[in-house]
Amino acid sequence: MKYLALALLLCVLTSLSNSQCFVKQRTPDTENQTHCQDGLDFTWHPKETKWRNSACQDCTCDGCCSGYATPTNFPSDCVSVFDQEACQYVVHKKDDPSVLCPIFGAVGK
Repeated sequence: MKYLALALLLCVLTSLSNSQCFVKQRTPDTENQTHCQDGLDFTWHPKETKWRNSACQDCTCDGCCSGYATPTNFPSDCVSVFDQEACQYVVHKKDDPSVLCPIFGAVGK
């Protein structure tokens, strides 16, 4: 019975973790290279380095993950707007963008 409960818990936790990552496939040709190319921006980067691409993804030669959290729980009189330059969501009042709202839950990062 305790294994069933553990399995159920792991299933729930997996669905709650939304890190929005992907892994790049390695080939024998890429193993010996000193640089790798970002698949979105087509920029080259030395192995063992980290960078942020134009889609706000934090990348290495092995893969990329979303570099921001997406708000999922905030007051209904507020709206979530993505700031592409800052790579983050800003949650503010629908009728007054100068008033920020609290965020009670988010996924990612």
